[in-house]
Amino acid sequence: MSEIKSLADQLRSKIAKTETPAAMEAPAEKKKEKKLAVIPPVIELLRAYDLADHKKMLHVRFETQTAQMLHHLKMATGIEVNKVVGYAVNQFLERHPELKTIIKQHLQKLEL
Repeated sequence: MSEIKSLADQLRSKIAKTETPAAMEAPAEKKKEKKLAVIPPVIELLRAYDLADHKKMLHVRFETQTAQMLHHLKMATGIEVNKVVGYAVNQFLERHPELKTIIKQHLQKLEL
């Protein structure tokens, strides 16, 4: 049993000796390059979008490709899908104010 342990220790020491500091620094440089990449402004806008006061929840359906893209976006940026959907709907309603007018008119008809 002690022979197996000593053999394992010998292998560990050989592996440790063969690793050079330059080889260990190369992956760190690659990570730095990815972090230094320019972050698109839309990512910053999504990160800044605050959901703290949002209390209502909706069940939203997406086609498979869109859902997968949102999942990959979350993995790549750490931005939750709720944030993306909330921001997108907010922007959609701001860009199309005629929708608010249609909703108001419909609500007025219901009250009569």
